[in-house]
Amino acid sequence: MPADIYLIDEPSAYLDSEQRIIAARVIKRFIMHAKKTAFVVEHDFIMATYLADRVIVFDGQPSVDARANTPESLLTGCNKFLKNLDVTFRRDPNSFRPRINKYNSQLDQEQKLSGKFFFLENES
Repeated sequence: MPADIYLIDEPSAYLDSEQRIIAARVIKRFIMHAKKTAFVVEHDFIMATYLADRVIVFDGQPSVDARANTPESLLTGCNKFLKNLDVTFRRDPNSFRPRINKYNSQLDQEQKLSGKFFFLENES
């Protein structure tokens, strides 16, 4: 049955990594083509990066003092989330998939200094 808003909970559950990417593309293509809105709860970071236009970042201590921030762009939200974890991501030049930088590597340090925790693009 068609809807204006779709609520999707953990679409990547029980899928392998390749199936997750395919599922994300199918969901996004459907939502874009149908010009609808989807709220997707997804804990797989890579799947979320393929699927999301905007994200809601939660902070605080879960079940004790947590709060949801306002929706923000994927880049801004991921930067905020990864900064709290002290982790940086780059995009693999061959597969274009997100990859975690080795902690305290040169690229990790450069991205942290620039405030770009998520996908520092090559400036060549």
